[in-house]
Amino acid sequence: MPVYQFEAMDTQGQEIKDVIEATDEEEALATIRQMGYYLTADLKEKKQRKKKDAATSSSGKKKTFAIGRVKGKILTTFTRQLSTLQDAGLPILRSLEILEGQAKPGQLKNALIDVIDEINSGASLSEGMQKAPKAFDRLYINMVRAGEAGGALEIVLRRLAEFQEKAQSLKRKVKGAMVYPTVVILVAVAILTFIMIYIIPKFTVIFDQFGTELPVITEYLIWISNLTVEYWYLIPGIPISIWLWVKMWCRFKFGKYGWDLFVLHLPVAGAIAEKAVVARTSRTLGTLVSSGVPILEALNIAKETSGNAVFEKMYAKVQESVREGESINEPMRKASKPGFNAMTAFFYLQFPPLVGLLIYALKWNRRIVDDIVVNMVDVGEETGELDKMLYKVADVYDEEVDIAVESLVSLLEPLMVVVLGFIVGFIVIALFMPLIKLLQDIK
Repeated sequence: MPVYQFEAMDTQGQEIKDVIEATDEEEALATIRQMGYYLTADLKEKKQRKKKDAATSSSGKKKTFAIGRVKGKILTTFTRQLSTLQDAGLPILRSLEILEGQAKPGQLKNALIDVIDEINSGASLSEGMQKAPKAFDRLYINMVRAGEAGGALEIVLRRLAEFQEKAQSLKRKVKGAMVYPTVVILVAVAILTFIMIYIIPKFTVIFDQFGTELPVITEYLIWISNLTVEYWYLIPGIPISIWLWVKMWCRFKFGKYGWDLFVLHLPVAGAIAEKAVVARTSRTLGTLVSSGVPILEALNIAKETSGNAVFEKMYAKVQESVREGESINEPMRKASKPGFNAMTAFFYLQFPPLVGLLIYALKWNRRIVDDIVVNMVDVGEETGELDKMLYKVADVYDEEVDIAVESLVSLLEPLMVVVLGFIVGFIVIALFMPLIKLLQDIK
C-alpha cells in the first residue's frame, strides 16, 4: 500500500509532520481531514525502499569493509560536531550528510550511511541509529529518543558530548599514568632476562675453568640463570596463562562476579576501580535523568554501562525496588554490601593463603558505594535535583580517581627503583665475590 507524507496543522495551530497509508491520494486526503488536520503543503507519496546490496546504500553510496565497534574518541568527536550543527539550526538530515561526507572510511561512515537511509525512509534519528548498533549503544539511542520526544535534541546532544568527553578524559588519564611503570617493568624484565641467559653463563664457564669454590649467593644466581635458560618460555607464558585462566573463569556468571568482587577488594587498585565505576555510572544515570529518560530505563542502562558484575547486581536490585514504588537511596544502601562470595575467596587463596584470607576477612563486608553517595542521591530525590547530585558525585569521584592514580604512580616509581636496585646489587655481589676470591688465590 502506498505511503503518503504530509505536513499539516491541528485545531490548536500546532505543526504536524507525519506519514499515512492509503490506497490513493484521495483516500489519504479524506483520512487526514477526518483526523482534524489542515494540510499546509502538498501531499507527497513516499517512495518505497528497494532491496539493496549489503555493501551499498539506497542512495548508491558504497560502504567499506570494517570490523569492530566505533572507537570512543571518534564517536565523541562526531557527537560534538553533530551538537554544534544542531545548535546552528541545520536540519538533522543535512547535518548527518555533512558529517558522513567528511568521515573517513570505516565503521562510523558505514553507520551514518545506514542512518541517513533510514531517515530518508521516514524513520526518526533514534530509529535510524538502532540500525547501527556497532556505532550507537543503548545509552546513546535512548538519550536521542528522549531529546526528540522533548523537542530538545540539540541540548541532549550537547549533554551527551560532554558526558563522552569526560569519560574519555578519565580513561586517558588512567592509561597515561600507567604507561611509565608498565614500560619500566617490561624493559627491566627484558634486561634481566638477557643477563640471565647470556651474561651469567659466561661467568659460570670462567668459574668452572679455575675451579673456584663459589659462595652460596653465587650458586643461587647460577641456579636461577640455568632455570631461565632452560625454561625461558615461561617468562611470557606465565602471565599469558594467568590471563587465560581468569578469562576462562569469567565466562561463567559466578566466576565473573567473583573476579569483579576480588578486583574491588584489592588494596589500592581496588579503590581506584571502585571509584571509577561509581563515577561512570553516576554520570551515566545523571545524564539520562536530565535528558528525560524514564528512571527504570536509566537504571537499566547505568547497570549495563558499569562494566562490573557486582555493580550490575546492585543496580538490578535498585531497579526492582523502584519498580515497586520505592526510592533509589534506600535500596542502594542495602544492595551495596555484596557479602561473602566463595569464588572471591578462591581467588584470594591464589596469594599466599594466610595473606589472601586476611585481606578478604578485612574487606568482605565493606560497601562498594560509600554513604556519601547514597546521602547525595537521597538529597537529590528530596529536592527534585537528582541529576545535579549525580553529576556532583561523578565530579568528586573523577577527581578522587585522578588523585589515587597519581598517588599510585608516585608510590610505584621509588618502589621500582628500590626493587631494581636490590636485584642489580644481588647480581653484582654474586658475581664479584668469587672474582675477588680468584684474584686473591692468584696472588
